[in-house]
Amino acid sequence: MKKIWIAIVELFGWKFDLPPADDLKRLHHCVLIEAPHTSIYDFLLGAACVWRMGLNGRFFIKKEFFVFPLRHFLYWSGAMPIDRGNRNNNMVGNAVAALNKYDDISFIITPEGTRKCVKRFKRGFYEIATQAEVPIALTYINYKTRHMGVGPLIEPSGDFEADMRCILDFYTDVAPRNEKGWNICLLKSTYTQTN
Repeated sequence: MKKIWIAIVELFGWKFDLPPADDLKRLHHCVLIEAPHTSIYDFLLGAACVWRMGLNGRFFIKKEFFVFPLRHFLYWSGAMPIDRGNRNNNMVGNAVAALNKYDDISFIITPEGTRKCVKRFKRGFYEIATQAEVPIALTYINYKTRHMGVGPLIEPSGDFEADMRCILDFYTDVAPRNEKGWNICLLKSTYTQTN
């Protein structure tokens, strides 16, 4: 099934920009952030990329999606239900516990937390990586070039604002599917150094 889906994505003209084998090993135990996230198509394309890399990816998705018959597909693809209306859902703690227990899983996070335009990324992905002591891989889907893949790995420095400036610099030229859902200038202005 996964190979068929990868083949379909390639048939539609998408290219995978994947790291060399040595770098790919590090992706088997990290936090991958996927941005920009403006469409449900990001999930469908992102899944193909994760499967193409052979990763055992896990990701959170709101519990309302776990209905028949979609529920079985979501579990099979690595989804974990989350109650987004509950601030005490312990998403960070659950991800950190899983990363500490297994050395062959990675968590895929969309840092905007929504497909709508936001002015800042949610910190959950950063807290997971910091607490689990794993790197953050910057993944992307560029709808203009029809390329998707993995950029640099970031080791969290503990300075969230500084790390965010580096992360957003990478995403400057990545074109989303829905331009109204992504404003890189607005995001960058949020983390501009003021002193």
